[in-house]
Amino acid sequence: MSFALKSATVAVLALGLALPALAQDKTAAADTVLATVNGTEITLGHVIIVQEGLPDQYKQLPDDVLFQGILDQLVNQALLAADPAAQETLRVRLSVENERRALLAATAAEAIATAGISEEALLAAYSEQYANANGGEEYNAAHILVETEEEAKAIVAELEGGADFAAVARERSTGPSGPNGGALDWFGPGMMVEPFQQAVEALEVGQVSGPVQTQFGWHVIKLNDKRTKPAPAFEEVRDQLERDMQQKAVQDRLTELTDTATISRDGATGIDPALIRDSSLLEN
Repeated sequence: MSFALKSATVAVLALGLALPALAQDKTAAADTVLATVNGTEITLGHVIIVQEGLPDQYKQLPDDVLFQGILDQLVNQALLAADPAAQETLRVRLSVENERRALLAATAAEAIATAGISEEALLAAYSEQYANANGGEEYNAAHILVETEEEAKAIVAELEGGADFAAVARERSTGPSGPNGGALDWFGPGMMVEPFQQAVEALEVGQVSGPVQTQFGWHVIKLNDKRTKPAPAFEEVRDQLERDMQQKAVQDRLTELTDTATISRDGATGIDPALIRDSSLLEN
């Protein structure tokens, strides 16, 4: 937060409920003029924009306190901005240009992202992605974790000799699932480290693996069961579908604009990237 905004916020807190009552006009437009400073107008819209940029803790202030505090801040800014000491430096000019560009781009992106996004379009996207699909395979497995390959081989031999997997896991496994007989929750592709995942996916239900090494040690794995996870319901993925469609719309539009634009980056050739950290260049 800038020095001016910090100062104004402190003033707001200091004023508290001692502020005068404000006339309540719930029908005012954003261009309603609240104050003039030597001919410079301060509108309700200016106040709203400042309010939107405040940290959440300040937004919890009573409306009358916040209103008067922000208005005071804007009046003070108008006074200082007109002072002969105020200068439109390179830093100021570039900051204004960046802010204007960013705001205009944001309004364009929002308009592009929301155009054509309807419930019908979302349902069509859902049907295309999920109607004939499933959520992939899920696996229910147990494992016994030990430190060395020799220990793992010995455990495999015990199990082949008829030992109970869960009992051996409780007795020998060093993993956190050991006390629970080595049992793991259901998991899908990519949820386990790669060697473990690959070993599980290669097993048949009821089959026990040979020793499998991961960064955690050596595993002996038993696949208890597997199932096909059903496709998610529309409501479960609606928000994600909407985000994906919005991002695609904006990216597609950017591609169109790029293809038809004249863009040159020649000026960036040979520039030392470290210069982006040299703030002293703004003081020239």
